[in-house]
Amino acid sequence: MTAPDSDSDSEPNEIAALFDVTSDSVGDEHVEQVLSEFGLGATEITQTAARIRASRSEFRRLRRRENELAVLYSSARELAQVRDVDTLLQRLVNRAHDIMGTDVTYLSEFDVVTRDLNVRKTAGAVSPELQHLQVPAGAGLVSAIAESRAAQWVQNYSDYTQSRHDEVVDAAIVAEGLVAILGVPMLSDGQILGVLFAADRRERRFTADQIALLSALADHASVVLQTARALDRAEESAAETGRALDELREHVSARDKSNIVHQDLIHAVLRGGGYAQVARTLSSALERGTVVVDSELRPLVKSSGEQITTVPLSLPRAVSEAIDQSRRSGRCTFVADDSETVIQLVSAITAGESFLGAILLNRSDAPIGPVELRTVERAAQVTAILVLQHTAAAAADRRARDELVADLLSTAPERRRDLERRTRNLGISLGELDTVLVVSVAPELRTAALRAIGQSLPVGALASQHAGLIAVVSRSGNPAAAATVVHRQITGSVGPHAVVIAPATAERPEDLPARFTSALRTARLLSALGKTDGAVTTASYLPYTVLFGENPESLHQFIDDVIGPVLAYDRDKDTDLTATLRALVRNEGSPTKAARALNYHPNTVVQRLERIRTLLGHSWREDENFFRVSMATRLDELRRVGAEEAEGETIDRDGGA
Repeated sequence: MTAPDSDSDSEPNEIAALFDVTSDSVGDEHVEQVLSEFGLGATEITQTAARIRASRSEFRRLRRRENELAVLYSSARELAQVRDVDTLLQRLVNRAHDIMGTDVTYLSEFDVVTRDLNVRKTAGAVSPELQHLQVPAGAGLVSAIAESRAAQWVQNYSDYTQSRHDEVVDAAIVAEGLVAILGVPMLSDGQILGVLFAADRRERRFTADQIALLSALADHASVVLQTARALDRAEESAAETGRALDELREHVSARDKSNIVHQDLIHAVLRGGGYAQVARTLSSALERGTVVVDSELRPLVKSSGEQITTVPLSLPRAVSEAIDQSRRSGRCTFVADDSETVIQLVSAITAGESFLGAILLNRSDAPIGPVELRTVERAAQVTAILVLQHTAAAAADRRARDELVADLLSTAPERRRDLERRTRNLGISLGELDTVLVVSVAPELRTAALRAIGQSLPVGALASQHAGLIAVVSRSGNPAAAATVVHRQITGSVGPHAVVIAPATAERPEDLPARFTSALRTARLLSALGKTDGAVTTASYLPYTVLFGENPESLHQFIDDVIGPVLAYDRDKDTDLTATLRALVRNEGSPTKAARALNYHPNTVVQRLERIRTLLGHSWREDENFFRVSMATRLDELRRVGAEEAEGETIDRDGGA
């Protein structure tokens, strides 16, 4: 009975000893000793000891995992409780520092604008270089982690060569004495928010469990940053909404007040007040002088009641720039403060892409706010309607007058049947029209020339573009004098660039078409001769228009055919036989009179005439041939005068004599 009792007492002791050897406090030698007491063989002792060591390692891993989970749960509770982002991030970094057991832990936040990574929180760091480190995009380990969106670590940072180094970053790492570094990305929907680091001042290899733990803490930090950014966006959105609401209230108030003035402007237009009523209404509402100008900056009306002139205003550069800006933006625009002009505010008058004019407002002590700006813009819109109305009316009147001029100068019976009634409707007596003038001017100057004529056109006269020229039909009794007056008007506006041609007086209205045709032929002839300025009569050029009026270009061929050899000889030899020829023609074909006119010895003239005979042929002085030579010589002289006049005008335009 004693043996069984002995065995029964020793069995619990052996079981207890077996449990003891599984604890971490028992060394491997004691484990083998206990196992040998069980009577196990050497092989069984070795296998059992290995299993005990594996069990111990698993117990340690589970305890560590339990601690890690406790830390993560604690961190998760703080995510729901703490509202201070900086405090919560610091706690996360501190907890990572404790649980990872590294010398330094720090968090770098990603800047979406600069794409830099800035150290925001640290634990265990002692150097200011690391605590305030800013890593530029593409530099260092942190940029590699941000770009790859994956955890990375280095056992020794000085040996790290997978990404370019930065002097500032390397200096911070050296200052802190860091060697081994582990970094995990902080992500939100695949977007990088930052990087969480754990670093040691000695070489170290990081395990998968450590990487997973730091990644979990990084996820918590991502939630914090994402929540903070969402709150910032919400606050900004709320602030923007508030500002938009305030602006809406101001806009509604400005619109209501502006509508009152707008209604007054519309009523003024409907009652026929025109530009003057718009200027008075605007001036009264804004308490400042107002001027409305057209597209060429000529005043249409002034609220001050000053005399209106047709001369365009000479505006300072600041005002012109403000008008251009208003034209582009469609809004009322302030003139630069440093401008010396009295004009403070302008608003362009536009219709689509067309510039119709501008409203100019003087400076005053009255305030200018959204209501006032809107009022001016409304006034510009109303004025644009007025301009379009007046333009349409003027265009209709101009078309009627253009058609009337065309019919007056037409020989077609169907176009002349109702002329008396149509002229009478315009206050013109058809039977008194006795003059038709033709103005030849460059196409780009035609509109300005027609405007200059219209500004002082007498009552009962008509002016219009017709057949590529300007035709003026009036009652004058003296066409040549009327041509001089019209030429003076055009010269004062566009300069000496127009030829005004006066045919003979028309005895009856039915003679007007023939007079126009005569003037038209003369205009074509003068154009071919190069004459670009002056007031002339058709009678002065009648012999030439008879010959060349239908085909003015042929006169050049005529001149070349008749005296071309003399002209060519002068060009090639640098002589002036043409002058001798002109003197002979002017002096009835007499060499003696020609020599006297040229102040040459008669023998000199005879020698030159012999040279001309050689060039033109032996019969050049016979009656018919000499007539042709005389006409060609006079035409060439007219052509030279026209060319010299044109050259002189070019010099004047270019700033010459």
